[in-house]
Amino acid sequence: MIRISDNSQSINRAASLLSLVLIIAILYSLQSVLVPLLFSILLAISLFPVTRFLEKYKLNRATASLLSVIFAIVLIGTLIWFIVHQVIVIGANGSDMQVRFMHILETIQKWVTMRFGIEEGEITKQITGFSNRVVSNAGVILSTTFGSVGGILAGVVIVPLFTFFLLYYRDFFREFFFHAFASASKEMVSEVLDKIYYVVQSYLVGLVTVMGIVAVLNTVGLLVMGIPYAWFFGIFASLLMLLPYIGIAIGSILPALFALATKDSAWYAVGVVVWFQIVQFLEGNFLTPNIVGGKVSINPLMALVSLLLGGMLFGLAGLILAIPITAVLKVVFDAIPSMKAYGFLIGEPEKYHLKRYSGKILMKRWKINQAPTNPE
Repeated sequence: MIRISDNSQSINRAASLLSLVLIIAILYSLQSVLVPLLFSILLAISLFPVTRFLEKYKLNRATASLLSVIFAIVLIGTLIWFIVHQVIVIGANGSDMQVRFMHILETIQKWVTMRFGIEEGEITKQITGFSNRVVSNAGVILSTTFGSVGGILAGVVIVPLFTFFLLYYRDFFREFFFHAFASASKEMVSEVLDKIYYVVQSYLVGLVTVMGIVAVLNTVGLLVMGIPYAWFFGIFASLLMLLPYIGIAIGSILPALFALATKDSAWYAVGVVVWFQIVQFLEGNFLTPNIVGGKVSINPLMALVSLLLGGMLFGLAGLILAIPITAVLKVVFDAIPSMKAYGFLIGEPEKYHLKRYSGKILMKRWKINQAPTNPE
């Protein structure tokens, strides 16, 4: 009987893993529809408190949902306008910065020639070749990352529409899950749906809060160093936090180059990079753990794996969606008996896992008798 039970559990787990592989294959083949839908779901979850607040003031559901979507469009549109406007303003002084960059490049070339004996012409040739490769591949990279212009415009229209209907028909979709999982307890299905909402909502609110704090810290550091357009660079770097672990590091490159082009000393650029790394340290070790914390309990290793898989599946969009999708998967895995082991693997380790004698604690916890070692 024990062997039959073990075999059935192994079959169930193998079937679950096979189903997961098939789901991933379907996700990849349908990404042109699923990516806008996933972003719409995140946006709808974010706007649900706004919609519920408006409904309390006797607005019908359609009006409240529409006003919530319009609010999101205005907010996101204002942010995009600010970034584009600042880029245009900075670009107006591009000729002065170009002269400065050329001077810096000549200085670097002379130093390399004196230090390593490499001819300036060879350096220029290598830089030109590298630049040409970057430019030639830029179109491919951009098209792969963002898709065609038509796809972007379609997303601009489809995402608000999806978001509106997700808010308007939210109870209809909730009942769908009761039909889809008719064999499961309705209380358990409702509890899982509530937990998914709580986890995603907590992650999104926490992320926006951390991004706001990081934007202020970035800007304050740039203002102290006297870097022009400090608010633009500070906010832009904080928005790149949508790419976990690497966003702030990438965001520090642009203001560092700008400082190199506009300041008399290269130490300003070094200061920008150092300050942004300090902010990233504070964000990773204090801000995110305390604000988001245990609400999204994913261990860092699984977070990195999910980022890699998300990038492989959906490109840049996958990097943004990876963490919330993984958090949802953990909630689902924890609710399915045959998948609980994988939910455990995604989650944060307990304190006893990190103690010095964690191996002995683990053996005792699982009631495993260790054979005494023979000193000979």
